[in-house]
Amino acid sequence: MNWDQIEGKWKEVKGKARSSWGEFTDDELEQIGGKKDQLVGKLQQKYGLTKEEADKRADDWASGL
Repeated sequence: MNWDQIEGKWKEVKGKARSSWGEFTDDELEQIGGKKDQLVGKLQQKYGLTKEEADKRADDWASGL
């Protein structure tokens, strides 16, 4: 699934995001809204990842949807 599709179907896929990244709150998932840059930023903030690693994990997650 590409990021445009994810953004359009965020309400459907945000449960999968919660399963993958359990530290995200409901408010944070709402803020992300299916936007890759928002997800990458939150991954960096919550999990202490580098931008490159967060970007890779976000893309890996999206390709698995």
